[in-house]
Amino acid sequence: MSQTPVLAPVSGRAVALADVPDPVFSAGMVGYGAAVDPPRGVVDAVAPVSGKLLKLMPHAYVIMTADNVGVLVHLGLDTVALEGAGFTTHVAQGDDVTAGQLITTYDVPAVVAKGLNPIVPVVVMDEREPGNVVASDAVIGSSEIGSGAVLFTAVK
Repeated sequence: MSQTPVLAPVSGRAVALADVPDPVFSAGMVGYGAAVDPPRGVVDAVAPVSGKLLKLMPHAYVIMTADNVGVLVHLGLDTVALEGAGFTTHVAQGDDVTAGQLITTYDVPAVVAKGLNPIVPVVVMDEREPGNVVASDAVIGSSEIGSGAVLFTAVK
């Protein structure tokens, strides 16, 4: 059994996935994990795990670890509609990245100005067992978390 610590890609208030106001995430349809409600400024979003950057869109990215744990970071809800506005990527799809490495600069005020929720869900792709994701104390307490701190641990 492997345990993969998944780091917060941005700082902010840690949020249980069930409290994300989008059923695709809150119901675990994509997978289980947690979220971070970021500060209302321009923030750097980092890699939550080390691995290969499988998918890179301006508003979201997926990293696959060496243990085949796929982690999705989604910057805001419904942000695909912005067609990249408010996001600046700093790496390329297919790159090998290390946990904590800068992936995307996220203009939170630009997203909020469009009437969208800037919360950042972080999920283990295709994880169907909520018990395989162990939330950190910050998530349990809905407290502040720093970028790069452990958000949750994925157990496989």
